[in-house]
Amino acid sequence: MIKKQQHTQTAKKSVAREIRDWTITLSIAIVGSLLIQNYAIAQTEVVNVSMQGTLYEGQRLIEDKVSYRLDAPERGDIVIINGPEYELRLVKRLIGLPGDVIDIREGQLYINGEPQEEKYVKGSTYAGSLSMPYTVPEGHVFVMGDNREHSTDSRDLGPIALSSLEGKAIFRLWPLNVFGQLD
Repeated sequence: MIKKQQHTQTAKKSVAREIRDWTITLSIAIVGSLLIQNYAIAQTEVVNVSMQGTLYEGQRLIEDKVSYRLDAPERGDIVIINGPEYELRLVKRLIGLPGDVIDIREGQLYINGEPQEEKYVKGSTYAGSLSMPYTVPEGHVFVMGDNREHSTDSRDLGPIALSSLEGKAIFRLWPLNVFGQLD
């Protein structure tokens, strides 16, 4: 009888220990995934046509949120913007870095006096409401959508603060027929 009681108590302790271990493991996994989602890698969806030619509405992207904490952004990066410049998150191409002189003449983009070959551009490039040539201020970048005729970007919003760059789009998840790395 005593052995039966001891066995029952041991079994109860074993079940309680198993429940505790699973609870701890699941809690760590949930907290870890939330930290990764908020601070390292996130999934985002393209919700407008401003990047058409490269990205299309409804495509799902992987966003690297760590890179810009370690390295400076680079010209040509596809960036996710989340800041006071606009009420919605934006996906744009980084065109100009701090100190760059941006000029748009006769549909051609010039950076620091050099004409740019932009194979990804759809439509004609116009200066918009911004006076050209334009020098990108320190602590800011200049962005434009690849679909130049249908993009709300630095030509209308002005420069984007480096602190408003949430991350860099690095990978296309969906749809599967375009699955892969972004250029």
